[in-house]
Amino acid sequence: MVTRRAISAVVFVAAFAAGAVHAEDEPSVDANTPRTLPQYLRYAELHNAGLKAAFEEWRAALEQIPQAEALADPTFTYSYFTEQLQTQQKAGIMQMFPWFGKIEARTDAAAAGAKAAGKRYEAARLELLAQVKDAFYEYAYLGSAIRIARANVELMQHFEEVARAKYVTATATHPDIIRAQIEVAELQDELIAWERLRAPTVARNNAALNRPADAPLPWPQDEPGGAEQVDRAELIAALRERNPQLQAAAFDVERLGREADLAKRDYYPDVGVGVEWMDMAGGMADGDDDVSLGIQLNLPIRRRSYRASEQQARAAARRARYEREQLANNLVARAERMLYEFEDSGRKLKLYGDVLVPKAEELVGASEAAYIAGTIDFLSLINAQRMLLQYQLQQKRAYADRMQRLAELESLAGMELPKREVPKAVN
Repeated sequence: MVTRRAISAVVFVAAFAAGAVHAEDEPSVDANTPRTLPQYLRYAELHNAGLKAAFEEWRAALEQIPQAEALADPTFTYSYFTEQLQTQQKAGIMQMFPWFGKIEARTDAAAAGAKAAGKRYEAARLELLAQVKDAFYEYAYLGSAIRIARANVELMQHFEEVARAKYVTATATHPDIIRAQIEVAELQDELIAWERLRAPTVARNNAALNRPADAPLPWPQDEPGGAEQVDRAELIAALRERNPQLQAAAFDVERLGREADLAKRDYYPDVGVGVEWMDMAGGMADGDDDVSLGIQLNLPIRRRSYRASEQQARAAARRARYEREQLANNLVARAERMLYEFEDSGRKLKLYGDVLVPKAEELVGASEAAYIAGTIDFLSLINAQRMLLQYQLQQKRAYADRMQRLAELESLAGMELPKREVPKAVN
C-alpha cells in the first residue's frame, strides 16, 4: 500500500511543478514591464526598432507618388547682348511635358511600390508578433523547467531521508544513501544550468521588445490556450489570399510591369511648350518688345538603347512573377511542416497530460511505498523519479512547441486562427 508520506511527496512535486515560484526569482520591475502575452505584443508593436524601420520604409515609398505625378521643373533662360544689336536682351520660359501615358505609368509604378512597402510592413509586424510569442513561450517553458527541477531536487532529498531512515533500521544499505546523494548532485547541477539559461532567454525577449538586454523581466503569466485543430484547406487558402509577403510580391510584379510600360514609351518624344520675350528697344532700331511662342521636342534616336531598356524592364517583371510563384510554393511547404509539428505537439501534449505524467506520479508513489516495504531496490525508485522528471519536462516542452507553431501558422496565414477548447495542458 502506498504510504501517506509517499503520496504527500508526489503531491508536493505536482503542486510545486504546477506554478509555485520562489519570491527571490521575481525581480523588482516597474508597472510598465510586460508580464502577459498581450502586454508583450503591445509593447513590441510600440517599441520594436525593426518594425519602426519597416514603417519608415513604407512612409518613404508613399512620398514617391507625388514625385512621380509631378512635371519636371520649367526652365528659364535670359540673355543680354553686349553688342549693339537690334535685340538688347531676351528671356524665356519652357515647360516640358512627357508623352501621353508616361506620367500615368510612372505614378502607377510608384503607387504599386508603396503598396508593396505597406505589405512588407504588415509582414514585418506579423513576423515580429510570431517572434515575440516564440520568445514568450520559451521563457514560460524555462520557468516551468526550473520549477520542475527544484521540485525534483526536493523529492530526491526526501528519498535520501527515506534511505537514511531505512539504513538506521538496517533495512537498507549504505550504497542507497550514496546513490541518493549522487542523484541530488546531478539534479542540482541540472537546476543550475536551467537557472543560468534565464539571462540569455531574457535578453532574447528584451531584444524583441527593444529593451536593454539585461533589463529584468518577471516570469511570464501564461494562460494556457490554443486551437484544438487547424483545418489544412482553410489554412492554405488564407495563406494564398492574405499572406502579406505574397501580397507584397504581387505589388512588386505590378510595379515592374508599369515600369516596363514606361520604358516602352521612351520611343516617343517629350514635348516642351514655352514663351520668349525680346527687348527690341535700345538697339540699332527702336521698336516694340516682341513675344514669341515655341515648342521643343527631344529626338529619341537611340532606338537600340530604348529597346534594351524595355527588354530589361520586361525581364525584371518576369523574374518578379517567378519569384512570387516560388515564394508561394515555399510558404505552403513551410505551412505544411508547421501544421505537422503543431498537430504532433498537440498529440504529445494530450499523451503526457492524460496518461504519462499521471502514471509516472503514481509510479513514484508506489515505488516509494514498495522501497519502504523492501520489495524493490533503491535504483528502481530513482528510475521512477527520473521518468517523472522526463515526462514533466516533455509535457511542458510539448505545450511550448504547440503554441510556438501556432504563432508561426498565424503569421503565415496573415490572420488569427480560431481558438477552441484546449487539450489537457499545463499551467
